[in-house]
Amino acid sequence: MSTTVTKARHSRTVTGRNRAGDRPTPPARPGTPRRRAAAVGAVRRALTGGTTLLWAAIVVVPVYWLVVTSLRTRADFTADSPLALPGHPTLDNYRTVLAGDFTTYLLNSVFVTVATVVLTMAFALMAAFAIVRGAGSRLSRVSFRLYLLGLAIPLQAVIIPVYLLIIRMRLYDSLLAIVLPSAAFALPITVMILVSFLRDVPRSLFEAMIVDGAGDWRMLWSLAAPLARPALMTVAVYDGLQVWNGFLFPLILTQSGDKAVLPLALTLYRGQFGIDVPATMAAVVLSTLPMFALFVLARRQLVAGLTAGFSK
Repeated sequence: MSTTVTKARHSRTVTGRNRAGDRPTPPARPGTPRRRAAAVGAVRRALTGGTTLLWAAIVVVPVYWLVVTSLRTRADFTADSPLALPGHPTLDNYRTVLAGDFTTYLLNSVFVTVATVVLTMAFALMAAFAIVRGAGSRLSRVSFRLYLLGLAIPLQAVIIPVYLLIIRMRLYDSLLAIVLPSAAFALPITVMILVSFLRDVPRSLFEAMIVDGAGDWRMLWSLAAPLARPALMTVAVYDGLQVWNGFLFPLILTQSGDKAVLPLALTLYRGQFGIDVPATMAAVVLSTLPMFALFVLARRQLVAGLTAGFSK
């Protein structure tokens, strides 16, 4: 029995030491991994919060200054702090802008934007459908690569050839002179997005419609167009925003005041009001309201289009 007790004590002694037999093995610290994870999480939350505050400062402060300045009088603008609330808020700047030709500029921008988006959506959907249906053919691959090549061509590099082409077509100083090149430069990105979306549509759906006797046009408008609605809404909002804010084409391809769009008209307001910055800011606020309303109305479709196909 004494031999058994001695062996048990010896085994406990060996277990409490390390392999070298010099000192006992220290017990494990159970809370260390959790503390490290909590510290990492706190650092990430701090970085995220700091980045959010920085983004808010960069975006919100200029918008705040824009709106506040449009409500000031000219005397308040020169006397008060730029970020201070106006001492005597007034809507006279907006009345001054609306009393001019702002309505004409607004209607010109609406026409150019709507016409460009409609042309771009129609041609891009047909091109994307043809590329997807002819997948594997050489013509389809070459056509898609040509559209992708359009993404690498900057607008400023071809403005002179576009100007000469518009002159030859006798479209200079017309709204159509802005619509056609704007739609042409919006086609590459639109076709790329629609092709990526239509490729996820099961081919069995197209084959089923072919069995039912449907042709290409019926498959395009009855199957491809409804299924591609989220992508169409996304590119429509994106293209519309780009055309609405476009400045180079209206500047080069038009010269009459009644053909000016809002981005170009803002420069005219600057010359008209001289140093009347509050009135100019009022014109800027009014010019941003239509696209802001469009974004608010179409935000759900826009998010659905951006996330569509992620689970494929």
